[in-house]
Amino acid sequence: MKNPFLILLVILVLNACNSNTTTPDDTLVEKETTIPEFNTPGVIAEKYPPETFTTSDWNLEYISPDMKNIYFSIARKSPFVRPIIVLSNDTTKYNVWNRYDFYPASNGNDSILYSKNKYIKKTANGWSKVISLGAMFEREDWGIMRMSVSDKGTYVFDDYKSNDVIRMSRLKNGKRQAPELLSKEINVGKWTAHPFIAPDESYLIWDSDREGGFGDSDIYISFRQTDGSWGKAINLGENINTHGEENTATITPDGKFMTFYRSFQKTREDGSTYWEGNMYWVSGKIITDLRDKQ
Repeated sequence: MKNPFLILLVILVLNACNSNTTTPDDTLVEKETTIPEFNTPGVIAEKYPPETFTTSDWNLEYISPDMKNIYFSIARKSPFVRPIIVLSNDTTKYNVWNRYDFYPASNGNDSILYSKNKYIKKTANGWSKVISLGAMFEREDWGIMRMSVSDKGTYVFDDYKSNDVIRMSRLKNGKRQAPELLSKEINVGKWTAHPFIAPDESYLIWDSDREGGFGDSDIYISFRQTDGSWGKAINLGENINTHGEENTATITPDGKFMTFYRSFQKTREDGSTYWEGNMYWVSGKIITDLRDKQ
């Protein structure tokens, strides 16, 4: 990053990208991952050590040769998988850069990363361009927020534009199958979203606001049955769920921890409301304990 033009390019892109990168010699920037010592949680969820995620935490990883895609990793001091953030130039609009947050499949394999209905592949020199998953998933009437991928290449994803449902698409003899709605064990309630499928497809975790829950949105799990169907939805209980909103659960690739977000609605002095949240984590033992009870 000694090239002044590249430094200026990155600054301009970060300024241009409000919501929604390749070194000069087209190689990856090698960085050492440091995992600090934490007091790890038990089966009662604890707030994850506080962090501030701003652009100052971003590490430049790669800039595509045409300088239309800039790739960053997040410098999160955690033992968890780091996403790759891609700022991609929208060639149809002037000075517009779209942001994509790419994550690996549920087993942590980072050779292919996914973001909603798109993906990127690791190459010898860096990363591919942002690639569409195809017309089967690039639909205006679908609103995908999270895509989870198993070892078998099964896609599980939510859809906020279709009354908050979760769909699954399998690979059969190497051919991608049309997505299908999951059973009523999963698709019940409001705000059904953010699925996470186990690498071996033995369980599915998601969040939903349904009857009998603790609050606005709780985290649930369903275990795969011997006949291939999904078992009843199990609320993860009071050690995880509260009267607030819990969502976006993820199991770490080693299975040791589950992370999720918890937020509560707050009221300002003028009567307006806002949501305040934090990341939490808990021992992965909660999954094995529930499975043993089945």
